[in-house]
Amino acid sequence: MAKGSDFTAVLVKKGILSADQTEEARAMQQQSGATMQETLVKLGYVTQEDITKAIAEHSGVKAVDLRDVTIPQAIIELVPESVARENVILPWSEEAGILQIVMSDPSDYETVTKLQFILNKEIQPVLAAKEQIVEAINRHYGQTETESVDSVLAEFTDTQIVFNETEASKNANHAAADESEAPVVKLVNLIIQEAIGLRASDIHIEPFEDRVRVRYRIDGVLVERDSPPRRLLAPMISRIKIMGNIDISEKRRPQDGRIKMLIKNKHFDLRVSVLPTVHGQSVVMRVLDRANIQVNVRDLGFGEDDYKRFLNIIKRPNGIFLVTGPTGSGKTTTLYSALNELNRPDRKIITAEDPVEYNLPGINQCEVKHQIGLDFQRIIRAMLRQAPNIILVGEIRDAETAQIAVQASLTGHLVFSTLHTNDAPSAITRLNDIGVAPFLTASSVIAVLAQRLVRCVCPKCKEPDKPPAHEIKAAGLTPAQAQAATFTRGRGCPNCNHSGYRGRKGIYEMMRMTNAIREMTFNREPAQAIRRQARLAGMRVLLEDGVNKAVAGLTTLEEVLSICHHEGE
Repeated sequence: MAKGSDFTAVLVKKGILSADQTEEARAMQQQSGATMQETLVKLGYVTQEDITKAIAEHSGVKAVDLRDVTIPQAIIELVPESVARENVILPWSEEAGILQIVMSDPSDYETVTKLQFILNKEIQPVLAAKEQIVEAINRHYGQTETESVDSVLAEFTDTQIVFNETEASKNANHAAADESEAPVVKLVNLIIQEAIGLRASDIHIEPFEDRVRVRYRIDGVLVERDSPPRRLLAPMISRIKIMGNIDISEKRRPQDGRIKMLIKNKHFDLRVSVLPTVHGQSVVMRVLDRANIQVNVRDLGFGEDDYKRFLNIIKRPNGIFLVTGPTGSGKTTTLYSALNELNRPDRKIITAEDPVEYNLPGINQCEVKHQIGLDFQRIIRAMLRQAPNIILVGEIRDAETAQIAVQASLTGHLVFSTLHTNDAPSAITRLNDIGVAPFLTASSVIAVLAQRLVRCVCPKCKEPDKPPAHEIKAAGLTPAQAQAATFTRGRGCPNCNHSGYRGRKGIYEMMRMTNAIREMTFNREPAQAIRRQARLAGMRVLLEDGVNKAVAGLTTLEEVLSICHHEGE
């Protein structure tokens, strides 16, 4: 297999390779059947970069570096993904009807001829290392590993498997699953792998009249992916239910389950929720990455003053610490990082959660089970008999849970919990509305933390930015402050999936209970009055914390303003 191996003469001439080493590599290559390039790299005589340069010089072909290069989508679409993967090639550019194709061996005339026939275009080879081409194919065609969701869906479309669509028939799920067992299993696994590869927090599989929509929530924003054919809905749902130990014969009621997966030597838990809709069952899988929850308090994104306050508050011996914010605002992560900080052999920590999302070593976790009457109240009552130092109550939803949590804090326990309110001062009035006596709220609550998550500007493609005047005005910045700020914006690159953002950080509103606020709580004063008092005591509201992060170049004003609006006080 001496094809394309004359480049060795260039390496010998340059003194990178000796004649003896060439002979040794050739002998080894004939035995193994590998290419000369692979053999030389394996022996350690040359690097892939040396080979690429030598081949380019020998064959008079231009060499390109595919790392951190984004090829326009219009060019990528000229070559189907299956052709690119099968031949390990990538379209580079098109000029005057000639299509430049990136290859690892430009002397492979057989492939060039085949591509000219398939694509019906004149082909001009361009050179790059094979590993770079494979990596670039995965990047541009949007998938990890050897096979993609696209190619599996293409396989379904090409083979046109006819499924038994009689939904009413009792064995519809089984029939569909049997007919396409291997491909459906592969498709569901690839959807999950792709979502995890793209750092998605949720996978949504939604049925409509004529298609099935698959969406991933990445950094809090839903991104639409492939649409599998409508006939694949039944076998896909059955497969997901089998993985999550859910009854596949039940189609009329909402169902829940859990899938445990090992992907790239990392453990992932997926919380599955199935909901019957007009057009079939809709599935949402929440991706729980155990590594994500081991967050250090330092990495949460607190400002320096709030960080010190937070540590002081969680080290108090008793009282209630409330974290508020909408679903998906990172409350669980904040509370778990506080528990990790406090988790010492001399402290007993018990949690009551609905459901337990992450397993924390060294902490006793209880799960709410409504079907047997095991709710928050019963767990907390039993918990207190276990003599804990610290209690975490997943959520305060009703008067009874709130009152038991308050009593626990007054009897010498440190209680962490969450509430669904928009800001920190509203948490005080919410407890009063639920039915907790104002004097109990005033004496038990030690602090309230409101939070949201904002997307961070991608570090790889960040560039200076000048926000429009209306954003600067809405953020409450003076022209002088805006001038001194270092605003940035992501241009969009493969690292951030061309969104300009990668990862998220918290923005916080930390309200400590002062004597003045306790008195106002006792007198049932409105949230606006409590907010004004808290700001006098040094509390930064969510918008101010977000604007500070935008001014420092961590996020954009546009992102902060989409999460929290200016309070017209």
